[in-house]
Amino acid sequence: MASEFIMLTVPGPDGDREVRLSSPNRVLWPELGITKHELAEYLLAVATPFLAANGNRPVSLERFPEAVGGESFFSKNPPKGTPAYVEAVTVAYNSGRKHPQLVLTEPAAIVWAAQMNTIVFHPWASLASNTDNPVELRIDLDPQPGTDFGDAIRAAHGLRAVLREAGLEAWVKTSGNRGIHVFCPIEPTHEFLEVRHAVIAAARELERRMPDAVTTNWWKEERGERIFVDFNQANRDRTMAGAYSPRALPTATVATPVAWDELDAVEPAAFTVRTVPERLAEIGDPWAAFAEKPGRIDTLLQWWERDVSNGLGELPFPPEFPKMPGEPPRVQPSRINPENWA
Repeated sequence: MASEFIMLTVPGPDGDREVRLSSPNRVLWPELGITKHELAEYLLAVATPFLAANGNRPVSLERFPEAVGGESFFSKNPPKGTPAYVEAVTVAYNSGRKHPQLVLTEPAAIVWAAQMNTIVFHPWASLASNTDNPVELRIDLDPQPGTDFGDAIRAAHGLRAVLREAGLEAWVKTSGNRGIHVFCPIEPTHEFLEVRHAVIAAARELERRMPDAVTTNWWKEERGERIFVDFNQANRDRTMAGAYSPRALPTATVATPVAWDELDAVEPAAFTVRTVPERLAEIGDPWAAFAEKPGRIDTLLQWWERDVSNGLGELPFPPEFPKMPGEPPRVQPSRINPENWA
């Protein structure tokens, strides 16, 4: 028996495309009854701001063969049978290996990703035209046990002030979960490691100003009840849910751009696959002007050099990374034997 499918007519830069969607009635979010077809329609409704934020850059697709809460895996390279309108670019990973990575450039490509059971979209901070140099500085404000979204809001306002002093204009979105993502458009003049150092410099400056509220400690045992400023999201091939990407949570929340003047009243649980299209229709995209005036990270890099000269050097990298120059011991502080780490 042939599997159930529908054909969706998807407008795009080269005219309409017919995109096949199999199992359209399969429920992806069981608690809400949201189907694969409804997901595809959501992605079509937000296609313009979605592509502005996530298109024309390497992207990893987090795919769920059954439903949220079930097994998932990441697709980076184009799978067999990928249509010609879904593009790819060769990228270099931290291991030195090079491989093609998916690039989404038009609405039909987003719907194809839904056909491939994608729920979460993880874009790189760099464009396909220059994958080595980010066009965004990204900082993830991650609430720790004992803190909440309100604490992340206060940290976000403090971070915005720090970045403004460094000559950068910050933009903000919900993570779709408990945290907040702060982005700055930047000129693609520096590679990932230098942008990471700029993020660390901003994070350390924020930590100096709000020591009881935020922390840059990589090890959870040292964070306490503070917002963790996750500097490691600035690394090559480290990604977070893109703007307007659904999240694989029971409530079908969406990582949603917001204006700074609405942040204090935001309820992140209110932004879902079912509510965000109406929000866009009513108020438009708060990030519509995001890329118009990219800044430079020169001042932040000066702060980095200042901190290095004052004895503050490199911070730990994620566990899947090779050992990096100047990196401190990649061991929990409570497990370090001082005799072995002189």
